[in-house]
Amino acid sequence: MEIKPLHIEGIEITRPLVLAGPCSAESEEQVLETARQLAANGIKIYRAGIWKPRTKPGGFEGVGSEGLRWLKMVKEETGMLTATEVANARHTEEALKEGVDILWIGARTSANPFAVQEIAEALQGVDMPVLVKNPVNPDLDLWIGAAERLMACGVSRVAAVHRGFGAYEKGLFRNQPQWHIPIELKRRLPSLTILCDPSHIGGRQDLIYPISQQAMDLGFDGLMVETHINPEVALSDKDQQITPDTLKRILSILVIRDRSESSEFLNELRRDIDEADDRLLNLLSQRMSIAREIGRYKMEHNMPVLQPLRYDKMVTTRLAQAMGLELDEEFVKLMLEAIHEESVRQQFEVFNKIALSKKEKS
Repeated sequence: MEIKPLHIEGIEITRPLVLAGPCSAESEEQVLETARQLAANGIKIYRAGIWKPRTKPGGFEGVGSEGLRWLKMVKEETGMLTATEVANARHTEEALKEGVDILWIGARTSANPFAVQEIAEALQGVDMPVLVKNPVNPDLDLWIGAAERLMACGVSRVAAVHRGFGAYEKGLFRNQPQWHIPIELKRRLPSLTILCDPSHIGGRQDLIYPISQQAMDLGFDGLMVETHINPEVALSDKDQQITPDTLKRILSILVIRDRSESSEFLNELRRDIDEADDRLLNLLSQRMSIAREIGRYKMEHNMPVLQPLRYDKMVTTRLAQAMGLELDEEFVKLMLEAIHEESVRQQFEVFNKIALSKKEKS
């Protein structure tokens, strides 16, 4: 089944498509008042967690099935569509029974093919949008595989949600964006609708806007933003939730860039890029050819492949050179590491071929 752009009945999908609401449904009053304020600001889709998977036991794990009744009340009072997270077949069946309009599969669940398969089978024959958040670990095939499992069970309306990736060392972000992964996802599946979850990427209220803007600049289709009437007293993830009014301000200043066909001037620049890439590949090919010659020389003179002092000197020299060429130091370092790793592999390949040839002759 071919993945197509997301279609949601009753909603005209324009950029950005926005899903907003609290991390967790905490009380009937909190759910309804948040929905009223969001609806007044033009938000069409209300999201709220009913079952909350927590890292450690003892935290607030959601109100459970009772929250589904509150979501139904949101729809009846405001006309908004509702969305919630499901982690197993029981969640899925209960959400369907209570008329939830959109489901999403969370990062912990999308990393588990057995759980995704269980949800997919519970959705057999159901025509509804299902959003798949990226797995906690940066595994693109696992992310795509979760979508494919749903499609194999007849779920035709599938979209992806980029919520960042876990990292042992914490930095500015709660979850590392690693933008190259959703970019590669879009390259492989160009028709797939991709949303960004700036709340989970940033983990902080002040990061919601810059992350949302970057997502829009990268051509994402929409946003899933955690919104609470009083974030300070939220029972889960209070640091990353914003008020409906703050969300309104953020959406009002977002710059949505044109994704229409390129101009001739841009096409000309892209042709220049293509030519530069062609030269780069040819230069890399030449470099690897030299590396193989070095490998042969080392083998003939009984020298080890790895030469740490030479590599360290080379990296230091190239990084100093990069500073004068408007190249980011970290980028150049990563590039040199990748090139060196491939050069070493090529030399080992030469070593093995020569050794095998000598063995066959003997």
